[in-house]
Formats: sequence, C-alpha cells, structure tokens
Amino acid sequence: MSPFTPSLRLHDRYVLRERIGLGGMSEVWRADDDVLGRPVAVKALAGELAADPQLRATIQREARAAARLTHPHVTQVYDYGEATLAGGTVVPYLVMELVEGRNLADRLTAGPLAWPDAVRMAGQVAAALAAAHRIGVVHRDIKPGNVMLTDTGAKVLDFGIAALAGPRAGQTGELLMGTPAYFAPERMTSAAPDPASDVYALGALLYRTLTGRAPLPVQTWEDAMEVHARHTPVPPLRIPGLPADIAELTLACRAAD
Repeated sequence: MSPFTPSLRLHDRYVLRERIGLGGMSEVWRADDDVLGRPVAVKALAGELAADPQLRATIQREARAAARLTHPHVTQVYDYGEATLAGGTVVPYLVMELVEGRNLADRLTAGPLAWPDAVRMAGQVAAALAAAHRIGVVHRDIKPGNVMLTDTGAKVLDFGIAALAGPRAGQTGELLMGTPAYFAPERMTSAAPDPASDVYALGALLYRTLTGRAPLPVQTWEDAMEVHARHTPVPPLRIPGLPADIAELTLACRAAD
C-alpha cells in the first residue's frame, strides 16, 4: 500500500494530486509546486522498499546523476528530498519535470512506428545517451517504457539505476538490475557499467520500434542468459523503404562485440 495520498504536502512545497505511475520499485505522482506555481512529477520508492538502505541510495543516485544532465531529450530533475510520514516512515523522493506525452511502450501496443519516425526517435534517444556518456553516466535501463513521445520529441526517463562508468563504478548486488530483453551480454558478468551496454539496448529499442517485436525471444533472466550463451542471431530487418545502412547500424548496435 502506498504511503502517499492525494493532498499530501512534501517539504511544505509539493502537493500531491494523483498517482500517474506505479512500477516494481517506485511510484510517480502528479503534483503542484506551490513555490514556483508549476506542475511537477514526484517519484518515490514504493512502499516498504523505502526502508531498504540500498534502494534508498538508488533513488539518491538517480538524483545526482540526472541533475548533472541538461539536454532537451532528458527529463529534468528539480529537487530531491526525504519525507517522514506517519509512524516515522522515511520515503526518499525525486521531483522532476512533468512530461506530457505518450509512453513509447504504450504506443507500440498499436504496432510499430513508421520507419522515419522510429529512426528520428532513436536519434533523439542516442543524443540523450551521448550527453550522459560524456559525463560518465550510464543509463542501464533503456527500453520503450523509459521513453516518452512528446510534442518536442522523445524524452528519456528514469536514471534510477544509472551508474558512473569506470573501473570502480560497479556495485555488488546490482548485476541484474534492468530489463532482460534489453540486457547486454557483458552485463552478465561483474564488469563495471559501460556506455556500450546502452548502445546495445538502443539497438534493441530501435529494432522493436521498427518491427513491433523484440529482436530475440527474451522474457526472463533465464532467457537472456540462454540467448547470450548460444549467441542466438537476430533476424534481419526487412522494413520496406528502410535504408540498408540504418538496418545494418541497428544490428551492429546489438553485436556482442
């Protein structure tokens, strides 16, 4: 059960209005910022997860990572806080730009995008990732559910499991944080986060957006381990009108090397 309710005021500033998203680790509320007079999104760890110090550190890391990013295709982070609720429960929360648009995962339930739209969207996601990679941040969960389609283009959401790239950035217990179908093979090891893993996931994202299906039949972590161990080939792209170099680039992103 959510510790949050409509009309709850956080930090004597953010007034919750309605819950607009709920996932395995977090929930997202539409809220009003009474100080600046604007709508915002408040993201908090879901329920009892907030009591886990590692997961609380996760959302704080999201705040620090995303706050360093300024890019038109990255959701802006405005604030971070910890709310002490009834009973002494402490819930960390992130205040973000309220993005109006349609989630790419929801859009794909109606079928693939036209290839020019899919490629344009992927280029915008790639630009957002490039900005993150330049400052040493790896997203690690690029997937349709973390991309919003807005009037001004794609917006990358949720740097919640982002990590600083580099030899000392890996942290115990985070090996399988992410989404199996978009999980790069090198992440099956304990190697430090690497921007190449985001490139792999971007290839999977573009493939699915072009075809309406994932490049490989991966639903679970066991599926991911099996297809990577067997080096299962990705079926070629056969999209009418799609330039051959874009088809090749999409598959190149998915290469194990």
